[in-house]
Amino acid sequence: MLNIKGKLISVDKPLVMGILNLTPDSFHAESRTSGEEAIARRVDCILEEGGSIVDIGGYSTRPDAATVSSEEEWTRLLPALKYLQAHYPDTPVSVDTFRAEIARRAVLEYGAAMINDISGGSLDAEMFPVVAELNVPYVLMHLRGTPQTMQQLTDYDDLIEDVMLYFAEKLRVLRQMGVNDVIIDPGFGFGKTLDRNYELMARLHEFGTMFDCPILVGVSRKSMLYNLLNCTPAESLNGTTVLNTFALLNGADILRVHDVRAAVEAVEIISKLKS
Repeated sequence: MLNIKGKLISVDKPLVMGILNLTPDSFHAESRTSGEEAIARRVDCILEEGGSIVDIGGYSTRPDAATVSSEEEWTRLLPALKYLQAHYPDTPVSVDTFRAEIARRAVLEYGAAMINDISGGSLDAEMFPVVAELNVPYVLMHLRGTPQTMQQLTDYDDLIEDVMLYFAEKLRVLRQMGVNDVIIDPGFGFGKTLDRNYELMARLHEFGTMFDCPILVGVSRKSMLYNLLNCTPAESLNGTTVLNTFALLNGADILRVHDVRAAVEAVEIISKLKS
């Protein structure tokens, strides 16, 4: 169960988080959204196709992404926050940011309901205190380095052990600060080679066994798919659905996706099989 805006939301049936990409340089060009009309269309589409959460981001975190100022990040987020607050005030909004002040403003000023931090608090020392202050669900992702350096930090003595220890240490700190609603994201594509990504996916079930937290999986159209399949991000929907289905069978509670309808259908089918 997740406490989202005072409501207990069950993850017994996995949730689908739709990506609202507000950056001009995301790896998946077709997902880039700018302008009020395009934002409205994208939000409407996510919800019409069955998405439960809208995840908005204004800072591309692909490998070697350009650095963006906090002012520019906020400027990109603002139209989407305003639209969601005005038209879908009850829809849970996740803000994809590693900056504590961006997270605080999105929650306090525009009712965002969740913080999705790729850095696990490592890029802003104020993030954990802000999460504790705001008392909203927090997506704790595994990352080494920064988006600019992470792909030079892909050597592990034992990948699964290292990621498990990372989560154990971060969760201990968050629990001590009174943060109860933590969602674990293994960080597919972040500081991991193609083979490491598949090792991580193959052992996804171990995270549910080890930690009493919902698990978020975000593999939508990523390089672990299009490099393996020798295609482009635009051509990787089928591969995305295959991996999402595997993830659902191995403990994923939230799927973060570009293609909401396909993910919702995967959830429906796997839920029916498990029933």
